[in-house]
Amino acid sequence: MPPTLSQKMPDFAELPDARLVVTGHTPDGTSVFTSDDIRSPFMPFGPQSVHFTSFHASPSVPASNIAPYPNLATVLPRCPSEGVLFAITDYPPGFSAPMMHRTQSIDYAVVVSGEIVLALDNDDEKTVKAGEFIVQRGTNHAWHNRTEAPCRVVFVTVGTEKIVLEDGKVLEETVFGKKPE
Repeated sequence: MPPTLSQKMPDFAELPDARLVVTGHTPDGTSVFTSDDIRSPFMPFGPQSVHFTSFHASPSVPASNIAPYPNLATVLPRCPSEGVLFAITDYPPGFSAPMMHRTQSIDYAVVVSGEIVLALDNDDEKTVKAGEFIVQRGTNHAWHNRTEAPCRVVFVTVGTEKIVLEDGKVLEETVFGKKPE
């Protein structure tokens, strides 16, 4: 039986920190594991707000398999304009994004636990549950977790060209409701 609002909310910490296994090569080309560790989430808005764990980013495509592995432990997950990003976002119970935003990317997303509401600027919304998928194509959007359980979403984002409408208007990237400087 699900808890009522008068009962204790599930602990946001019930989502485990992510384990990341990375491979690479020796100088002679032999395949090796280069790291195997637990990644702590980045919590720029505090421990009771959304958590980010970025695993890998490349500034361009094709990506390099020999470039130094990026340290993304304390950066917001932002897709490079001509590159790719691989990350997870954990949304606490009752989370509601304060503003809509648009990224200059196509975002492939998988809800791996819980459920999330994807809201668009035309007031349409869709609830996406664990095991379901999203292809988010540069639209102005916001995320809401209206449940009493945390939600984890895996994102692979790929930089895209700016969207230019038929009338020539360019849909700029926004972050937290404003244009980046």
